[in-house]
Amino acid sequence: MERHQVSVYLGALAAGGLAGWAAPGAGPGLEHVINPVLAALLYVTFLQVPASRLLRSLRAGRFLGAALLVNFAVVPLVVAAMFAFLPDDRAVRMGALLVLLAPCVDYVIVFSGLAGGSSRRLLAATPLLLIAQMVLLPVFLLLFLGSGLTDIVETGPFVEAFVVLIAIPLCLAWLTQAWAARRRAGRRAADAAGTAMVPLMAATLLTVVASQVPKLDGNLGDVARVVPFYVLFLVVMAFAGLAVARLFRLDVPAGRAIVFSGATRNSLVVLPLALALPDDLAVAAVVIVAQTLVEVVGMVVYVRAVPRLLPLRDPLPAPGADA
Repeated sequence: MERHQVSVYLGALAAGGLAGWAAPGAGPGLEHVINPVLAALLYVTFLQVPASRLLRSLRAGRFLGAALLVNFAVVPLVVAAMFAFLPDDRAVRMGALLVLLAPCVDYVIVFSGLAGGSSRRLLAATPLLLIAQMVLLPVFLLLFLGSGLTDIVETGPFVEAFVVLIAIPLCLAWLTQAWAARRRAGRRAADAAGTAMVPLMAATLLTVVASQVPKLDGNLGDVARVVPFYVLFLVVMAFAGLAVARLFRLDVPAGRAIVFSGATRNSLVVLPLALALPDDLAVAAVVIVAQTLVEVVGMVVYVRAVPRLLPLRDPLPAPGADA
């Protein structure tokens, strides 16, 4: 499954679409499964980042600086340039903003690694990127949508997402690491959990798509109108990420990782926030899932294109140990 994980993910998306079309009544029930499956996925992701390595990563100045700049300065500027041209529908705009303003922390590691990017550095930066987006996402939404945002968005889902999807999985991962360091049974448990990454990712993608496909009925046109913006975002961020990598004078593996980090979005983690919106904004969740479908295909292209955009013979000077 590790060798063929891209095919596994594409198959999970197709199976989810088929299940959602064949059994639309199961959609509401599947929505309740999203958070537990996603929490398990993030637990396994965090388990790959030893706490000691996380502390060292906070001193990796140039890479972390590039990751924060591309995701929380460059991306908002790109989204701002596109915002005026998005479909004039509040739910569609809300969904697009939620997904485009949040950097990915899960399968970006996989696709970046396939393209020769530094998966280790991305893994170490994952908790910081998650915390930063949960803090900054409400601020960005307020800037884009104005004071009327408080009438339709509650803070509860954001707090719940932080606790369920970040705090609890991260603490459990660290407890498992401590157990593994002291007991053979702990090492076996940690190794077994590590092998669950690909199945959990596939289960998450299948569940998300199957739960949202039934909502497309009558809304396909609204969702289709935002797809070109997702494609444009991927194209623009390839070159924007490259520019940030050059600005910080990163080595090639780190530079490729930054390109992927800027382009991939956190649709799976922000989806629960969209599901908590009022009924008149329910389309926002489908808009987010549409981004996932576009992005997975885009990542297949990225895996081939990014090594050509940033080849190993690229003259970027190798950074010091802090990169």
